[in-house]
Parts: sequence; structure tokens; C-alpha cells
Amino acid sequence: MVYRIAAGFFASRAVAEEIVQDVFLQCFENLKAFDSAEHVKSWLRRVATHRCIDVIRTGASQKERQLDELPDVGVHSPQADPLLSEVLRGLVASLPEKLRMVVILRFSEDLSSDEIGEILDLPASTVRSHLQRALAALREKAQRAFGEEIYGPIRKQSS
Repeated sequence: MVYRIAAGFFASRAVAEEIVQDVFLQCFENLKAFDSAEHVKSWLRRVATHRCIDVIRTGASQKERQLDELPDVGVHSPQADPLLSEVLRGLVASLPEKLRMVVILRFSEDLSSDEIGEILDLPASTVRSHLQRALAALREKAQRAFGEEIYGPIRKQSS
């Protein structure tokens, strides 16, 4: 869960692993403060989310690609995570940090608007608004990236 949040937020595996290490070290230091397993889970999500935002703000993330991040030649294994597609990952990474975190928490962690609002200290209505803006921006970016001539127009799905 912590790694999925960090990896969804950053393209660098090394930065994601560093965030995971920081979060679990902080968790270990605060073990006595937790009441239940649900409290730990909620705390881990919140701290991981805020740590990702802190790294972006301080500029501590590196733009380098590690050798172990490069794909092996001839190896192709389908992934269950929908954000692992390189194009989609790039589109999500181009979103502003708050919108990006809302998308990651909603689709990678499958959290509700209320749960995301709790983690980000935002009202649920603001989370829904951020999600709508993020999805609209992703639709527009996808249209520019893929073009209508190949895939046809990309339309909003009706609920």
C-alpha cells in the first residue's frame, strides 16, 4: 500500500523505496501510539501521502533512472495495477500534485472521497471536485497524446 502510493506518485523506484523506508521507520518509532490495525493502516496512508508531497515540494526527488528500473529485454508480464502503463503513468505524473495524489489514492488504493479527504485534510466535496478536474485534464491530455484519428473521440462515460 505505501509503496503503491509512492510509486504511483513518482516515476523513480529509488525515490519510492526511500519514501517507504522513511514511512516505516517513522511507524516503528510511533508503535505505542496505535490503537488498532485500522489505525495503523490509516496512519500509513496519511504519512505516505504527505511524505510524497513533501518530497515534491523540497525537490528531493531525482530525475535519474536506476539500472534496475530499466525493463529486461524480452520480458513481458501483465500487471494488475492500471497505473503501470507507461503512457498513463506519464499522464498522471503531469498532473499538479494535489490532483495527482487524489487520482492515485482513488484508483490505486481504491479509497472513497471521504477517506481521501481524511488523509489530505480536505472536505469530501473538494476531493470529488479535484477528481473531476483531474479526470477532465487526463481526458484532454490523452486526446492530445493519442489523437482522435487512431482511437476515435474520447468521451466522458455517463454514470
